[in-house]
Amino acid sequence: MVDVGSKDVTERLAVARAVVRMSAATASLVAAGDAPKGDVLGVARVAGIMAAKRTAELIPLCHPLPLSFVDVDAVVEDDRVVLTAEARTSGQTGVEMEAMTAASVAALTVYDMVKGVERGVSVEAVELLEKSGGKSGSWRRSD
Repeated sequence: MVDVGSKDVTERLAVARAVVRMSAATASLVAAGDAPKGDVLGVARVAGIMAAKRTAELIPLCHPLPLSFVDVDAVVEDDRVVLTAEARTSGQTGVEMEAMTAASVAALTVYDMVKGVERGVSVEAVELLEKSGGKSGSWRRSD
């Protein structure tokens, strides 16, 4: 692991996004809560939050962090589900891995819960949207 012992403790925030592409018919099932496996969005949200809390166990050499906040928002659009994860902590290193892990696992959960309905579902565009804290200040993806 990288030595972060000399870094200042600051408020850290990161936001990440993952997209799960599917047919409009499958997206409608997800939006209505009528998928065969149940409430896709609720389960994906909880899976993402749980994953963020276990990031250091999943990603080698990642610092374990005391997270002060994690949330996953899921929005169903015409032919996709967009999952946006936010993680926060007060610490000596950032929370971008936690946010990206939350978004990724939430997306994989959506995939798992709809794969029986549609074979062509794909997980796309797992990306960091924003991070702040530490000496580097703030960063935001510009699309």
